[in-house]
Amino acid sequence: MTVNGWIQILVFLALVVAVTRPLGGFMTRVFTGERTLLSPIVGPVERGLYRLAGVDERTEQHWVSYAVSMLLFSAAGMLLLYALQRLQAVLPLNPQGMAAVPADLAFNTAASFTTNTNWQNYGGETTMGHLVQMAGLTFHNYVSAAVGIALAVALVRGFARASSRTVGNFWVDLTRATLYVLLPLCLVYALFLVWQGVPQTLAGSVDATTLEGARQTIALGPVASQEAIKMLGTNGGGFFNANSAHPFENPNALTNLVQMLSIFALGAGLTNLFGRMVGDERQGWAILAAMGLLFVAGVTIAYWAEAQGNPAFAALGIDGSAGNMEGKETRFGIAASALFATVTTAASCGAVNAMHDSFMPLGGMVPMINMMLGEIIVGGVGAGLYGMLLFAIVALFVAGLMVGRTPEYLGKKLEAKEVKMTMLAILCLPLMMLGFTAAAVVLDTGTASMANAGPHGFSEALYAYVSGAANNGSAFGGLSGNTPWYNVTLAIAMLVGRFLVIVPMMAIAGSLAAKTRATASAGTFPTHDGLFVGLLVGVILIVGGLTFFPALALGPVVEHLAMSAGTLF
Repeated sequence: MTVNGWIQILVFLALVVAVTRPLGGFMTRVFTGERTLLSPIVGPVERGLYRLAGVDERTEQHWVSYAVSMLLFSAAGMLLLYALQRLQAVLPLNPQGMAAVPADLAFNTAASFTTNTNWQNYGGETTMGHLVQMAGLTFHNYVSAAVGIALAVALVRGFARASSRTVGNFWVDLTRATLYVLLPLCLVYALFLVWQGVPQTLAGSVDATTLEGARQTIALGPVASQEAIKMLGTNGGGFFNANSAHPFENPNALTNLVQMLSIFALGAGLTNLFGRMVGDERQGWAILAAMGLLFVAGVTIAYWAEAQGNPAFAALGIDGSAGNMEGKETRFGIAASALFATVTTAASCGAVNAMHDSFMPLGGMVPMINMMLGEIIVGGVGAGLYGMLLFAIVALFVAGLMVGRTPEYLGKKLEAKEVKMTMLAILCLPLMMLGFTAAAVVLDTGTASMANAGPHGFSEALYAYVSGAANNGSAFGGLSGNTPWYNVTLAIAMLVGRFLVIVPMMAIAGSLAAKTRATASAGTFPTHDGLFVGLLVGVILIVGGLTFFPALALGPVVEHLAMSAGTLF
């Protein structure tokens, strides 16, 4: 580890804190219907869309109607994306003549982009034409992120309101998240990327002659526009197979920093929105502090592990003091690669600028743990906030058990219904992650795709299902996932990990909105100080540890111990 590396990490953390309050304030004004700087431009477009769709922006929905609207919208979008892929060969804007996507891969990709996962069992530049990239994948990058933001705002309203039967209007929240937040930010961001050298063209490819005289065909396309929403929307699906390790997606150190910042920006801003909407900004800072503690712990372990290098180098007479550079871009180095890996898995982004399969065992364990905890360390836009609030309910329930008092959060009593729904939302993730992994490592159809034996091969399969169910989308590169088994089972894991969390969460939002707000008393547990932050972090680690430690012990932990003893996989 170097001073320069730690400076990079500290600068990144400072920038995240700096953008949190401005973004939180802006989004609060957007979702409370207040006038913003964009209202004169965007307002007429917003109202026009409502008229075309027959939506009355003044009419709010019960939580059931809100959830059903979201499910129907997501199902329609998934079917549209599936159709675009299957019909790709006969559709326009396909200059490279891409063939139709096979049925199982199209199902996997449609589920992936609908759920904001963006797991890719294909090479982007060799499988998807420009129309599918723009009208299919980029469209879902926007609306899946907007859906996540809308759902988080609906849950926040549940805490902020009293004696209310409604939690907002899904169509209004979806429209405002897209028009006021995602589109303007991505427009500026895409222009920045073009300025830095990211392509934005409808051309198919360009030919180049290498220094050795060989001819190389380099794919092109509308990269900058997809890259912007890929990061800001915590989607992660790359235009190119190498993702953010490709110089056309991530040209230099500046774009690398801005990409990491953009992954965290909206998720961090939503914590401030939470504090503002419940009337106490300290509540939002407490949630962000809990996220920050978990993130700093993760990046410290990952950076330390990668800086150590492989001890097997010493046996070969090779100096390993420079750390583990395998699978990393020399443009970015160890610190920026470890930081990017921690950022992209702490959020449900999944973009990568290094291959996680090449990380040291403990370095590769950090991204897995980030996802196993439910993508609540900032998390996906919206999803991270409502995931963390679910854990806050569990933490306060535990605190209530310890003192013999009905738990409360922001004046709302947390009763049996809220706790049951919370546990349903939390426990569906390990069911998908561990259940499918167990099947994959004992069935021939699962093990046939593993490039490595032993604990590393187990980690490849475990990482895949953890990434899918957590709606992250990154992968250990050694797993060949484009098979009917992995395409179908990963799609199921992604759908369950998204929607079986959302529906119970919406039930909680509706239940909390209907409750009256209790007056704080001397016995009320404060939820804006260090004690609450410590309790919340402790509960998250205990739940995660009890659930996933056996699986981690079979994968990265035993691989680390074996590596120390001289056995490699």
